Amino acid sequence: MKFLDLAKVYIRSGSGGPGCVSFRREKFVEYGGPDGGDGGKGGDVWAEAVEGLNTLIDYRYQQHFRAKNGEHGMGRQRTGRGGEDVVLKVPVGTEILDEDQETVIADLTAPGQRVLLARGGNGGFGNLHFKSSTNQAPRRANPGQPGVERTIWLRLKLIADAGLVGLPNAGKSTFLAATSNARPKIADYPFTTLHPNLGVVGVDGAEFVMADIPGLIEGAHEGKGIGDRFLGHVERCAVLLHLVDGTAQDPAEDYRIVRAELESYGHGLAEKPSVVALNKIDALDEELCRMQADELRAAGAAHVMFCSGATGRGVTEVLRAVRAVILRAREDAARAEAGDEPWQP
Repeated sequence: MKFLDLAKVYIRSGSGGPGCVSFRREKFVEYGGPDGGDGGKGGDVWAEAVEGLNTLIDYRYQQHFRAKNGEHGMGRQRTGRGGEDVVLKVPVGTEILDEDQETVIADLTAPGQRVLLARGGNGGFGNLHFKSSTNQAPRRANPGQPGVERTIWLRLKLIADAGLVGLPNAGKSTFLAATSNARPKIADYPFTTLHPNLGVVGVDGAEFVMADIPGLIEGAHEGKGIGDRFLGHVERCAVLLHLVDGTAQDPAEDYRIVRAELESYGHGLAEKPSVVALNKIDALDEELCRMQADELRAAGAAHVMFCSGATGRGVTEVLRAVRAVILRAREDAARAEAGDEPWQP
């Protein structure tokens, strides 16, 4: 299935049905009077987060969604049938944006969460509503209210506990494949990963979700390479795992490039906790590893770990460090929900 994380959708709620002008006419009934019913309410347009979806590909082939209009009122005080609602089923983690792509209408982060996008118009009053002591036979009825028409954007941000970042060919896909059942494409050329991949990673009997996004290059925030459009998928992560290619010509410069792109992207990514790991150490000797670790610390990395996704060396230690940050973030979230102060190291 093709991965799609952004879709433009046109929606329209249903219009209310018009009221009815009718009079009761029955044999042997002397005072019939007005009996026109009200129009039915127009259908609403909803969005609902559901499990089992991980892409917006359904909205690539259908962009227009219209709810049914309400039916008109009828005689004998019969109200028209209401229009059927339309429900847009989206993956968990979908943001709904206004037409300007900046105003957030809703952020659906839990299964079953629903939001009303366009309310249907109310049905018009029949002439029975206008009967009074001075107007015994009203001959007017209200039309139904029109529906709401708007354009929205659906933007998917994957739900993951940890996010893999780094330059192309840093070994992110190899690391994800070695630590989970995910099977991303792996090859010896840049930009092998063209869309995000999710994997469930296990360590010490516990599991967490890790997201691998396409590699960043210098100028990604300006659209170079694949750009930074996939960085939204790691905005919700509690920790970033920054893999640095130990076989690169200048790993410290590679680290600075990725950090600069995170800062240019914004949305708090540069302030997120991160675990820096020097990858592909199976191709390096100990002295070179220590030298490159010192250069990474000089470039701003607080603590540098060592691993090899190909051989599995040091991978468990890296996963333990990532999981420790995730647990700390969950504890802080629980304290914030309870109104307590967050944990301080």
